[in-house]
Amino acid sequence: MEQEKMSPDMLSGRCISRRDFLAAAAKIGVGMAAASMMWDARADTSSPKKGGHMIAALQGGSTNDSMDQQTWIGSVMIAVGRATRDSLVEHGPDNKLMPALAESWEPNANAAEWRFKLRRGVEFSNGKSLKTEDVIASINLHRGAQSKSAAKGVFEAIQSVTADGDAVVIKLSGPNADFPFLLTDYHMNVVPAPGGKPDLSGGTGTGLYKVVQFEPGVKVTVERHKNAWQADRYGFVDSAEVLSVADPTARQNALIAGAVHVINRPDLRTAKLLERRAGIKLVDVPSNFFFASPMLTNVKPFDSADFRRALKYGINRDQFVKKILNGFGAIGNDQPIGPGYRYHASDIPQTVYDLDKARYYLKKSGLTGARIDYYASDEAYNGAVDYGLIMKENLAPLGIDLNVVRAPNDGYWSNIWNVKPFVASYWGSRPVEDMILSINWVSRGPWNDTRWGSPKVDELVVSARGELDTRKRAEMYREIQLLLNQDGATIVPAFGHDVAAISSKVGTTGQYGGGWELDGGHFLKRWWLNA
Repeated sequence: MEQEKMSPDMLSGRCISRRDFLAAAAKIGVGMAAASMMWDARADTSSPKKGGHMIAALQGGSTNDSMDQQTWIGSVMIAVGRATRDSLVEHGPDNKLMPALAESWEPNANAAEWRFKLRRGVEFSNGKSLKTEDVIASINLHRGAQSKSAAKGVFEAIQSVTADGDAVVIKLSGPNADFPFLLTDYHMNVVPAPGGKPDLSGGTGTGLYKVVQFEPGVKVTVERHKNAWQADRYGFVDSAEVLSVADPTARQNALIAGAVHVINRPDLRTAKLLERRAGIKLVDVPSNFFFASPMLTNVKPFDSADFRRALKYGINRDQFVKKILNGFGAIGNDQPIGPGYRYHASDIPQTVYDLDKARYYLKKSGLTGARIDYYASDEAYNGAVDYGLIMKENLAPLGIDLNVVRAPNDGYWSNIWNVKPFVASYWGSRPVEDMILSINWVSRGPWNDTRWGSPKVDELVVSARGELDTRKRAEMYREIQLLLNQDGATIVPAFGHDVAAISSKVGTTGQYGGGWELDGGHFLKRWWLNA
């Protein structure tokens, strides 16, 4: 509680010496020992240090991983990508856009055309200089009928990408005031493109690090790219390893033993106990990332909207937040626009556990006594199988027999998710509403994991994307959220927090960008090791 008495400037250490800090602390009754600890903690976060080898054990890796950014889905490759490659713009620690390979950008009058001026003197880790053709080819990788990119839907509005001197000009099919935010998508990285063909075979990029060892599903090792354009600002450790470790207990034990410095997704049931251990800190960031149970609507019985509504009323979201998240989250309402988004519609009535309504819709569907399989794995999220068992108990009074199938961790995202009819899933946060909607909730979204589509939603997504009047835009996004809540095929029981655990040897600024866990995925470049 003593720390709450300290002013933000004192805690950040701006323009204050240690002596003055201790004197100020004494004046407000903070003991010398406590004040010294605060100073040491403040010093750790305000003074980046160069050197060392950082090791992270992360959930979110697979033997199917590759350096082809079109296919990235888990946190291991996202972290590696953020460390080794760059985009035109970056999602900063303050959650604002910051220049990256583009030093500036500007739209035309209706935001249907954007001009990005490239930074000069940028070098790839293979020694090649960045050129406009590299950027153009890297963007076009995610466009067109032949593209296999998971971000294809994000960039489908791009009509052309051309060079104009040292600038890249992107013309859209319609206005989009948020377009630069879309370029922060973790698939959208610039790679060298000799002859106009992107080189995806290795870890070459303009990032602060370069890949020196790549073992899919095991580990990725990177070392400093000495000529990186951001080297004077970020990239503090000399090298790093990212280990793929699916088991949360194994990750936590490695952190406790001092074998690793960073882990993601600690077991939330024991996270607060873990934080009490000497030398370990929690990074707890409220987020728009959410947990989901998508249903394939081209498979019975999930083709019935009434049956889907029966399931929505038949599950208890409070239990998810209390028993699975242990309070590290907030109740969801079966749509992806979370409370941290600008256009979150908080006035839409909350779907609650209501067996009477569930029975009504179940009877209406004609599917009383249905038996359905639910596939889950800890790779989906920690506690996914446990929640399946909670759902089984919730639905039993309705006569629905839910069979919980524990799926293998390895290959879960390629063999189970988007393949089986009813599964456990989660979605990382995106910086703007249009991005998450375009990926999944439009009919032709590349990751439409329900096969559900609505012409009205498709129309509204496009209209909201180009609407510059914020009041009208808010109305459109509200209608989208309402339609997904009522008719969509995804149960969203909760929004979560991005929780990580780090060694006290790890230094951070204390400010963590969103867009993905672990400082937006940028932790390798933004965090450092203290001696």
